[in-house]
Amino acid sequence: MTARHITFYLDFVSPYAWLAFEQLPQALEGLSWHASYRPVLLGALLQQHNNPGPAGIAPKRDWTYRHAAWLGHSLGCGLDLPARHPFPPLPLLRQALMCSRDGSINRFVAGTVLRHVWLGGHDALDPARLDALAGVLALQVQGEPDTALARAKDLLRANTDAAAARGVFGVPAFEVDGRLFWGLDGLPMLRACLQGDAWFDGPQWAAAASVPQGLGG
Repeated sequence: MTARHITFYLDFVSPYAWLAFEQLPQALEGLSWHASYRPVLLGALLQQHNNPGPAGIAPKRDWTYRHAAWLGHSLGCGLDLPARHPFPPLPLLRQALMCSRDGSINRFVAGTVLRHVWLGGHDALDPARLDALAGVLALQVQGEPDTALARAKDLLRANTDAAAARGVFGVPAFEVDGRLFWGLDGLPMLRACLQGDAWFDGPQWAAAASVPQGLGG
């Protein structure tokens, strides 16, 4: 069986990106697949759709943190809220993409940065911790640091623009065979698609986009 390719769009600021990263192998156990992890700037994707995100709505922010912490506990992977959140994720995104030449990072790099944010309850942007993170990833950096950083900035813009063009509106998101699946709770649907569920050959997938809008003038 040919392994199916999954593009995993993530931003390290998202707790659900951490949870989905941890759950992906279990969710797709027994299937033949491989993934490329593509960092994107979530804020730019949200802005494109005038979406304030969960942190922009106070009660939703509280619920999101409770829900994410509960999921980390219940799924057994852990999740400790960082000392401050949300935070500007650019330093982490660029650090990760210094380890790439094509916009994708490997699972080691993705997991290292996600654990830096979501385990321990520390400040993700603490300078000493960022230095330590850079040390852990040093052997993964592609080329000289200055060149790698300049390339990382370009890759992040390109990744985010390409994701937006593909219809990605949030993270985590997974693309396979031109179809997008969003969120931790989209993993069972992704599995069904990879398994060849006949539902995906029917009209329902395309029909969702043709439902008339009932609001507005």
